[in-house]
Amino acid sequence: MPTGFPDDLVDVLHAVRTRTDVSQPELVRLCGSSRSIVAARVAELRELGLLGEAGLGPSTGGRAPRRLRLRAEAGVVVGVDAGASGMRLAVADLAGRVLERSEVDIDVADGPELVLGRVEAGVEELLTGRDTPVWGLGIGLPGPVDVAAGLPVAPPIMPGWDRYPVRARLAERFGVPVWVDNDVNLLALGELRADPTAAGQDLICVKVGTGIGAGLVSNGRVHRGANGGAGDIGHIAVTDTHVVCRCGNVGCLEAVAGGAALARDAREIARSGRSEVLAARLDAHGSLSHADVTVAAEHGDPAARALLAEAGRVIGATLATLVSFYNPARVVLSGGVVAAGDHVLAAVREAVYRRSLPLATRTLRIEPSALGATGGTVGAVHLALDGVFSGDELSRRFGGEPALAN
Repeated sequence: MPTGFPDDLVDVLHAVRTRTDVSQPELVRLCGSSRSIVAARVAELRELGLLGEAGLGPSTGGRAPRRLRLRAEAGVVVGVDAGASGMRLAVADLAGRVLERSEVDIDVADGPELVLGRVEAGVEELLTGRDTPVWGLGIGLPGPVDVAAGLPVAPPIMPGWDRYPVRARLAERFGVPVWVDNDVNLLALGELRADPTAAGQDLICVKVGTGIGAGLVSNGRVHRGANGGAGDIGHIAVTDTHVVCRCGNVGCLEAVAGGAALARDAREIARSGRSEVLAARLDAHGSLSHADVTVAAEHGDPAARALLAEAGRVIGATLATLVSFYNPARVVLSGGVVAAGDHVLAAVREAVYRRSLPLATRTLRIEPSALGATGGTVGAVHLALDGVFSGDELSRRFGGEPALAN
């Protein structure tokens, strides 16, 4: 049975794969191990085909050091970001560089059999014609996930998915290890890996799409909570109205300010005659989405702008409580509703800065995601990479613990 690779070997590999062209003397400093230990671990990693040379580094007076690199071309991983109404997929090398992307329309309410069938077909299409071995797959789902078991647990917007064995099904289908997480946790992970300055920071990453969720980052690591349920802010009660949420409760943030709520309120406004733009779009398409509200707002429609501003205010009021409680360095906003730009973002910022404690907002930055719509797939790729480069998974792949060279 695999016992896991030694911690110092995993540390050396991590130091190489998270930096560009690092030298062996630098590894001694970074890993805090002796020169002999680092040299032995580098030799073992080279023998396994994980490390290669990247030329010579600058000399400090003696022999120029040889620089090392991860052999990113040795394999690929697949990342899948499955949302409520769409799915994005990416295949990436072992350094996380995305080689190809694709998008597929889905309705997560169609159930796991149909949706995962489309996931499998999408992954197959991405991998067609590639000879490089697949090392692993990461997938995000729009609901609470038991990360250890690799399955969703009572997800409010995913009927038929409760405890469905997502990891087991995909692992059997593709013959690779699979990791499953909440989609907003993967957005947070994507932000962390895309921004080197985020290392060690405390962040809140908020996705406002069909639903609302948050990914929490503590000291540069995604905080999932005791059972994987941390950050499910969409079901915080924000009002005493009788608006029924899909979770069965009333007055939830998601039911008041999420994308589905915007679409519901937009239909009411269109039918009441308070917005000619929304009424015209409803007549043309037979339905409305939060994207229609954004389009109407961009055309100067006051009713649509008021809807977005109110959603931003309610979301901001909830975030103000979290900011005072958690004191993050940044709040990162993403999702289709945030794509409405300043109509939502300005209202969120105003509410947070007005309602949070001054100390908590002294250096706080509230900004849209730099990754945009690709954040979830970036996070899914890195979820898979973190898994395949763990000690246990390396041991499984390479057949046990390597011997320490003398």
